[in-house]
Amino acid sequence: MNVPSRYCPSLLSYSRRPTREVLVGRVGIGGTNPIRVQSMITSDTRDTPACVKQVLDLDAAGCEIVRITAQTKVYAANLENIVREVRAAGCQVPIVADIHFKPDAALEAAKWVEKVRVNPGNYADKKKFEVREYTDAEYEEELERIREEFVPLVKLCKDLGRAMRIGTNHGSLSDRIMNRFGDTPHGMVESALEFARLAREENYHNFVFSMKASNPKVMIEAYRLLVARLDLEGADWNYPIHLGVTEAGDGEDGRIKSAIGIGSLLSDGIGDTIRVSLTEDAVYEIPVAQALAEPFNAGIPTRGDVTTEYVPSYDPFSYERRKTDVLTVEGHELGGDRTVRVFTTQENWNALAHKIHKLGDFKPEIVVEKSGVLEIDPRDEAAVAALNHSPVAQLVTVKDGLDLEPIHAFRQLAFVIDARHPILLKDTLTPPQGDTDFLQALLPAARVIGSLLCDGIGDAILVRGETAPGQSLRLAYNILQAAGTRIFKTDYVACPSCGRTLFNLQSTTQKIRAATGHLKGVRIAVMGCIVNGPGEMADADFGYVGGAPGKINLYVGKTPVKFNIPEAEAVERLIDLIQEHGKWIDAPAGEPVEV
Repeated sequence: MNVPSRYCPSLLSYSRRPTREVLVGRVGIGGTNPIRVQSMITSDTRDTPACVKQVLDLDAAGCEIVRITAQTKVYAANLENIVREVRAAGCQVPIVADIHFKPDAALEAAKWVEKVRVNPGNYADKKKFEVREYTDAEYEEELERIREEFVPLVKLCKDLGRAMRIGTNHGSLSDRIMNRFGDTPHGMVESALEFARLAREENYHNFVFSMKASNPKVMIEAYRLLVARLDLEGADWNYPIHLGVTEAGDGEDGRIKSAIGIGSLLSDGIGDTIRVSLTEDAVYEIPVAQALAEPFNAGIPTRGDVTTEYVPSYDPFSYERRKTDVLTVEGHELGGDRTVRVFTTQENWNALAHKIHKLGDFKPEIVVEKSGVLEIDPRDEAAVAALNHSPVAQLVTVKDGLDLEPIHAFRQLAFVIDARHPILLKDTLTPPQGDTDFLQALLPAARVIGSLLCDGIGDAILVRGETAPGQSLRLAYNILQAAGTRIFKTDYVACPSCGRTLFNLQSTTQKIRAATGHLKGVRIAVMGCIVNGPGEMADADFGYVGGAPGKINLYVGKTPVKFNIPEAEAVERLIDLIQEHGKWIDAPAGEPVEV
């Protein structure tokens, strides 16, 4: 597949990707519009009063576009009533119908809403997990079948002035795509482009793309590849981009994972509308999304202009950790293939010294002032040359106080110094004075450090934007976990709930956390239904999935192994399954962690 080496004009300065404008009712996406914030209600689409209330609550919270599931034609028909009541209440927020599997539901929904979301992986395909080789002729036959199913929706949306999102999910690629391209970012992109070409054949252009995945690395690579491919297709393929990490989870973990995936792409100028998918009430997604979008909507400056462009020392379309020498710092090995270490300041170490034995997995490892780390300005050619002529490898970081965005500064550092030198990442180059708001510290730290880790840059990290000593350490470890860099606790893939959900996701997720939270390195997917596909659980060891009302199916990886378990028994049966596969340990007794 012919892909250029770049997905944005510069890896060392910010500029937002120029796109055409797509209108969703009265709301413009892309063009000169701000980055739009959207969410999704969780009520049963047949329950008009509940849906209307949730739409109005989201609108009051600042949500600019609201999505509602329409799993069948019957559900889609009730969108007429929901939209009528929402408008009667004086609310003009655009409504989006979320469609999976059912073209007739999409055709019904398009009559009533401003936008229709379709998933190319299941709009005209029922996944059979068939392994077969498609000849070119057979592949064309499949595309012709899709044309027959999809083009009627395109024509209706064009006639009615509706917008569309062509939204690929990592977990629900069609058998056709899986057999030709695999379960890969390449397959995600090609799946979306097939549908986009059909839309363009009808001279329909009022659509946006998305490439969602629960793994931030996969999500980042897929969006980068999509933008690179759109640039190759031509200047008029400048469609806006919707960003989201699907099944991000709840609490700090969900916010951190979303900030890594969404924030990384926004920092490179990619993204025109965003949704933060939390397993919480939908209104709690809005302030997180607003905080992620705000610095870019405010016109983030291109600071510390870089006059020389450097060739990246990594492939931005596939993950590989930067290869460095291994150093021993304060008794800890770092660099090479060793664990990414967590630094703290001497001041924070002193504040925690009396209870370090109680910090569990959140212990500080290295004090930055004692580490011998070399601070340099990556633009200082003399300093860079002196470092590169050094006979021994040196731990390096970017000097504080520079007028550079941290992501750009650390990328440039990685480009100009020899690969043998390990790098200490910092979330900010201007440490705050005094107390900080945790959300305001969490999101930038996750965006900066998580983005660089997903690029393979970084051998140690230091969080200083959060000034509370214990919280800064917890944040550092949780960023490493969310980036898949250092797994030290149970990892959860949990979807955000919607009208398709077959059990209470929030209470069930908390119940599963309480029972399994001590299983280090085990990954568990908690999913209200399987509409986004078992591929969303590709990295999970076990899955807890709604199969029918009150019934749960359990998975090992992508494979369902136990069916129709009564919900009241399902958590215990999940524990049994984990035990059967040799991954269960009893929770350790001891003092609670005081972080």
